[in-house]
Amino acid sequence: MNVQVRAKDITLNDNTRTHIESAIDGFSKYTLDITTVNVSLKAEKKGVSIEFDIHIAHAEPVIINQTDDNLEAAIDLAIDRASKALRRLHTKVVDHKNTSVKDLETLDA
Repeated sequence: MNVQVRAKDITLNDNTRTHIESAIDGFSKYTLDITTVNVSLKAEKKGVSIEFDIHIAHAEPVIINQTDDNLEAAIDLAIDRASKALRRLHTKVVDHKNTSVKDLETLDA
């Protein structure tokens, strides 16, 4: 998994960078083939903006945008939203693989 964290007009300390990278490592629990994660932080007029761009093999990329007054709050909210989106995608993939023809026939009857 390729991870890039970029900050524009924000000084990103080591604790914040470590927090983001550990959260991205936690995304591996969804057993999706995540190829690249791009994280972009930038200062806005009112607070900060964070964007997660998560590329998954054989699926559309998951893009999460979050804006908040506080940098830590924006990061935590974006991580939660990304986890929720990846969990939903994982459930969708797992449920699709477990559906058999017999299950579909019983639903139609």
